[in-house]
Amino acid sequence: MYRTHTCGELRGEHKGQRTTLAGWVARVRDLGGLIFITVRDRYGRTQVVFDPADNAELAAKAKELRSEWVVRFEGEVRSRPDDMINRNMPTGEIEVAADTLEVLASCETPPLQPEDEFEPSEEHRLRWRFLDLRRDVMQASLIKRHELLQYTRQFFSGEKFLEIETPFLTRSTPEGARDFIVPSRIHPGNWYALPQSPQTYKQILMISGYDRYFQIVRCFRDEDFRANRQPEFTQIDVEMAFPHRQDIMDVVERYMRGLFEEIMHVDFPAEVPELSYADAIRRFGSDKPDLRIPYELVDLSDLLKGHGFAVIDKTVEDGGFAVGLRVPGFKSASRKQVSLWEEFVKERGLGGLMPMRTGEEGSWTGPLGKFVAPEALAKASDALDLNLEDDLAFVAVGKAPRVFQVMGMLRLALGREFGWIDPNRHELLWVTQFPLVDYNEEEKRYEPLHHPFTAPELDSWNEWVDKDPAKIASQAYDLVWNGEEVAGGSIRIHDREMQARLFEIIGLDAETARKRFSFLLEALQYGAPPHGGIAFGFDRLVMQITGKDSIRDVIAFPKTTAAVALFEGAPGEVDSGQLDDLRLRISK
Repeated sequence: MYRTHTCGELRGEHKGQRTTLAGWVARVRDLGGLIFITVRDRYGRTQVVFDPADNAELAAKAKELRSEWVVRFEGEVRSRPDDMINRNMPTGEIEVAADTLEVLASCETPPLQPEDEFEPSEEHRLRWRFLDLRRDVMQASLIKRHELLQYTRQFFSGEKFLEIETPFLTRSTPEGARDFIVPSRIHPGNWYALPQSPQTYKQILMISGYDRYFQIVRCFRDEDFRANRQPEFTQIDVEMAFPHRQDIMDVVERYMRGLFEEIMHVDFPAEVPELSYADAIRRFGSDKPDLRIPYELVDLSDLLKGHGFAVIDKTVEDGGFAVGLRVPGFKSASRKQVSLWEEFVKERGLGGLMPMRTGEEGSWTGPLGKFVAPEALAKASDALDLNLEDDLAFVAVGKAPRVFQVMGMLRLALGREFGWIDPNRHELLWVTQFPLVDYNEEEKRYEPLHHPFTAPELDSWNEWVDKDPAKIASQAYDLVWNGEEVAGGSIRIHDREMQARLFEIIGLDAETARKRFSFLLEALQYGAPPHGGIAFGFDRLVMQITGKDSIRDVIAFPKTTAAVALFEGAPGEVDSGQLDDLRLRISK
């Protein structure tokens, strides 16, 4: 047999036993007599010793080994001398005195050394992914991913959800991003699409009587450049029939509690607060705020207007806002430092920043001190909870929601730069009461904020559907974890007429809606129960659990930010015969 034990298995109690190990050479050390080989597999490392006094020929062969060769050893487990025990290594109290050595595969000089302590560039890692995946940090991430997969299946099965697979080859039903489309050879001129999500299928499962469904499923979106997105990704898809919103949120919180306690081994937060979309934007400038940052945005419009400062007065008069942000301990910032942050907001569409701080003898400095009454600035200082001896505040003016969004970006950037974020702290938040639709100024039409199957709040629908659809509130909800949206869902529309009306609002005429969604509209006529659900971004969950900054660090074979698979060389060309079979021609 190739091995009797793994490289992370042997301990002191195995002393005196024969063992066979197989793995990759991690390190070769020649101490002028004894040859020490560290052999590695995904379970750990074991030290193997060759003594020329016992077998000079075998020791010479061991001396020729190089890193990443695949080898097999046989020998006796023995205790290390007391002064050679490695307390940082699980197998560090033993070693294997080898009497056989077999080279199973040699290795050319690796372009990426799995044992190197420094982090190679991401592009280099993705090009040589099969070597990168040998690194301890990558193996730990994929092991944690496996654990989450198993926990997820056990949890939802225990909650009486059925795991049901849905098709990958379906029809194109655009949900916001572009579909990946697949030509049909058997039906020339017709196309399948890879699903952006199983949304319509899981709704049909509810109509079909399968009242609790889940699936760990691959999804596909042909999006333009997005830094932390993948064209194919994994989500945990969940749907329930006859739920209130709180029923779904309760299931999610039970799932997350187990994830925290069983996978991460940390305490679950005492409460998961709920915040409306409007309040999240107003207080944090984001619908996925990081609650670990203790400082919020403050609307100072009423305090700073009416003092003859034209920039503020005109903006507020036109419906805009003056928004402040406290920056503790930053009062002594230089003009150069302030200008860097001013450039930050200018690049994102604001006119600039106005520092708010006191100078000598408590007088206020800068444009605010020149134009705004001291008593108004004092009240603004109280609203921001400034310590006038140490703190600075930034004030920006602009239209909503952009002024809040950019100041929210500034809040996050400052939090990262000045260490306001505790990496060991975990904050969960429900964001609710999203608008049902948003008006796209460029395309001059309404578009769904989530997807076109989200149910509206009924009172809001009745009031605004014929007046101003942008004011209709939806029954959508997102779960945010430390500033990352890790799950999003909603109660769905189960009334055919309401669904048809929403299609009309977002610019789908009856014929187009029928072509794209006839199967759903038809199913809604045959006894559709109230239903709703949620989808977790599985890759994002693993990223949060492992503390990584990129989902590419928790996916075995990811694409680059340009949607390229460097290792496999995808996308690539196909030969003309394949195109002929599909009756396709490349347009130059």
